[in-house]
Amino acid sequence: MLELKALPVGCADRRRSNACAGCGARPFSVCGNIDDADLGRLDALAEHLVLQPGEALIREGDPARHVFNVTSGSVRVYKLLSDGRRQITGFLFAGDFLGLATGETYVFSAEAIEPATACRFRKSDYRTLIRETPALEAALLDRANHELAAAQNQMMLLGRKTSLERVATFLLDLPDHDPVRATVAGHVHLPMTRLEIADYLGLTIETVSRVLTRLKTSGVIRLLSLTELRIEQPAVLKAMAEGEA
Repeated sequence: MLELKALPVGCADRRRSNACAGCGARPFSVCGNIDDADLGRLDALAEHLVLQPGEALIREGDPARHVFNVTSGSVRVYKLLSDGRRQITGFLFAGDFLGLATGETYVFSAEAIEPATACRFRKSDYRTLIRETPALEAALLDRANHELAAAQNQMMLLGRKTSLERVATFLLDLPDHDPVRATVAGHVHLPMTRLEIADYLGLTIETVSRVLTRLKTSGVIRLLSLTELRIEQPAVLKAMAEGEA
């Protein structure tokens, strides 16, 4: 496994370069609503990380000493089952936050899917800042509510929907989770592999490939490459996601 690397930039240098103010993920992150003074305090606590594909941000079972804010790229979050199978529980993109709601050790792993960057904060320092910054505390509470709703939607996805409905829902929802990446309407970027999609949707890779082929041959989507597709018939795909087609 690749070794996690931090950018060799000191706190003073980061403040001079106004790193937080120029961060493209800030409008979509928990730090987006805090004032300049608190933003400076947050920046002083941050260690800026650069990750290559497959590089671990978090390893399940390691001491949970840090929290993270993804600032570019994408990350897969997963757990390994007792029989060695992998269940991907989510994909994170720029603006997503992870690691705060843990005990003494991390209960999941997180790895970069593509080249990515993140800010790492020591958890004890970050919790102190939360107590002293009401806007940050409110933003984290709002993010926690969204994550709870997302977890409930994922339970519905895995428990009640067919394979076609799962894939259709995934394709429709994915662009909203990756707001920093500029795309044209109907365009979907897929940094994850077909196997990773299968592990997330609780399907086999063969089933995912078969459903994508069905959507392609019926003209609902157009596969532009292994990592890019365009939704040609969004109304039809939405009907499929909702079990109406």
